[in-house]
Amino acid sequence: MRKNKIHCEYPLAKASGTVMWNAISTGSGLQGWFADKADITHRICTFQWGKTETRQASIIYIQPGTCIRMRWKDEDEPGCYFEMKLVHDELTNDLMLEVTDFAEPGEETEQKELWDMQIDALRRVYGA
Repeated sequence: MRKNKIHCEYPLAKASGTVMWNAISTGSGLQGWFADKADITHRICTFQWGKTETRQASIIYIQPGTCIRMRWKDEDEPGCYFEMKLVHDELTNDLMLEVTDFAEPGEETEQKELWDMQIDALRRVYGA
């Protein structure tokens, strides 16, 4: 069965776009809220959780300051990726983080809850 696309939006109040961009696009930024350890070398991201779980993702698209799209190296299904995109609301002057990901059928709610937890950690770390 094909995975389903999920889309989540997270307001980041008056957070700095530069700070948030570093949080979602650099190894040091991703470390602490997305993974316990994170390293980006030559468009390959290595993430580690705990002592035993490690996964790699390739950066397949980047628009500096705005959007980063990655694809897990162990992803079998074509067209699947996860993307974090910063959007500035000109009306309210607030920053929004839009997350696009893919989930197995029936696991969409769990995937969204995982992102909710990750973004809560991001907000705690960066005060967003």
